[in-house]
Amino acid sequence: MNTKQLKWLSYASSLFMFFATFGGGVVTKTESGLGCGNQFPLCNGKFVPAHTVASLIEYSHRMVSGMAGLLALAAFVAIIIYRKNRRDLRVFSLLSLIFVVIQAIMGALAVVYSQSAPIMALHLGFALIAFASSLMLSLGMREQHRSERQLPALPALGVSKKLRNLTIFTTIYTYLVVYTGAYVTHTDSAGACSGVPLCNGKLAPLSGGEGIQFMHRAAAVLLFVVIAVLAHYAYRNPKGNREIKGLGLASILLIFLQILVGISVVYTVNDYNWYLFTSIAHILVIEVLFGLLCYMSVRTWQLSRTPKNTNNGHLDI
Repeated sequence: MNTKQLKWLSYASSLFMFFATFGGGVVTKTESGLGCGNQFPLCNGKFVPAHTVASLIEYSHRMVSGMAGLLALAAFVAIIIYRKNRRDLRVFSLLSLIFVVIQAIMGALAVVYSQSAPIMALHLGFALIAFASSLMLSLGMREQHRSERQLPALPALGVSKKLRNLTIFTTIYTYLVVYTGAYVTHTDSAGACSGVPLCNGKLAPLSGGEGIQFMHRAAAVLLFVVIAVLAHYAYRNPKGNREIKGLGLASILLIFLQILVGISVVYTVNDYNWYLFTSIAHILVIEVLFGLLCYMSVRTWQLSRTPKNTNNGHLDI
């Protein structure tokens, strides 16, 4: 299998992983998780479900997730066979496969057996890791394909280790904030607060659904501050790396958009149609932001290392 074929295989895997993660959010927000009853892999006793909205949403998500798993397996096997010298690509493909399998198992268990809110919140987190890993694989294969065709490589201007560490910290913290958001959803706390910035007239409620909602809000505000600091240092990077500058600016724009969408979720929670739109948009933006930060983490890691260890996007790990 040549590099071009591997690139398109990784693209397909990343695309289906994206839709599988997004589809899981749609299933949750439309309360379609039991659209097929407590059965897996059958849907209400059938391979082809009855034509109800809930069953079609749930079954479509299962099909997309299944295809994402098969493509992740195919990409892993292909990378192991045809790219033995690329340890970074092997790691990304392995992580993608492991986490798509984990989130699929968790999804199946959630259908057959009821799960607690903390466990259900992990479902989105594992799906995000699977998507981010497949995205890193795609970008790595893209750069290798460009290198083999002797096209211009990504800029190799270095960055500081402080910027690298800040980027990695921001990515990890973003993941934790995503978990708090998923916890809000699975504890039915989305409508616990009726205003912004106060929660039902309270500055800092600490109990019940109000406390859960406040916890997520506080974490999100801190995330905005952290990403603003990251964007500042990325833009002021003394080496003048335009790629890192662009990623930093994109991250601050995305987190600003995410907060605006989050506020709109609060004010539309009692209008099902608008709430469905805003809450799904909330998932979509954070998925894109997390993927961007993961890519930025990889790039700053590469660019913070000595030139002899950096080779056109090849990450030695």
